[in-house]
Amino acid sequence: MTDMWATVADLDDATQRRLADVLETRGADPAQRAMREAFLADIAFDGGADVLEVGCGTGVLTRVLAGRPEVRAITGVDLAPSLLDRARELAAGLPGVRFERADGRALPFPDEAFDLVVFDSTLSHIPEPRRALAESARVLRPGGRIAAFDGDYATATVALADHDPLQACVSAMMAGSVTDRRVMRRLPALLRDGGLELSSTRSHGFADTGEGGYMLTVIDRGADMLAAAATIGEALAAALKAEARRRAAEGRFFGHIAYVSVQARKPVTPAGVA
Repeated sequence: MTDMWATVADLDDATQRRLADVLETRGADPAQRAMREAFLADIAFDGGADVLEVGCGTGVLTRVLAGRPEVRAITGVDLAPSLLDRARELAAGLPGVRFERADGRALPFPDEAFDLVVFDSTLSHIPEPRRALAESARVLRPGGRIAAFDGDYATATVALADHDPLQACVSAMMAGSVTDRRVMRRLPALLRDGGLELSSTRSHGFADTGEGGYMLTVIDRGADMLAAAATIGEALAAALKAEARRRAAEGRFFGHIAYVSVQARKPVTPAGVA
């Protein structure tokens, strides 16, 4: 399956609106918000910083960063006009915030334009992430930082036991929504290979229990993908969605994804050294 996030602009309007809603649902989830707050708390940067967010989507993290006192201005870039339209709408009135359509592998900015480049759940969707990291390093000022947060999506599960049928939905959704489910495992080496100094690596765990907020959207999308591929019929897709909601209603729902955050610093060239 093709990663739908890499081709959002080619999807029908209804699907684009649905994906935008998914981003906002995930962003509002208390456990997801807590992980991102921990991720941001690890970032050390001075006040008056110019920040770039690559793959900003609807601007969930952009809006959070805009409210931080260390941030002077923040630019969010994404390839999907529909997501950028939603981002501009939701960020209306926030000072120092702008959004542009751009590919993270070919950024339209001069060298050394930013103090911090952030990837939030983006690198896993970018073909050739090495190119995106190289572009980010190019637009980063010496001493600036790259900070990435993303899922280790090979760990995604809702299974309560072996052969749980709902796990097929999760597997299908990840196959059709993530280009590289293990990119965060290779990210420290990719950053070092790009000449950056690794600062920190942290593991974050996301557990969705009780009402099953975000992970229900994962199951729904996976069931729809299986039905669209004629792997299962519409009736079974509906039954799988209903089973997920039955578990949630009975307090038996469980979903989990491991997330990872990594930070690296662009070296400062010593005085007199070319």
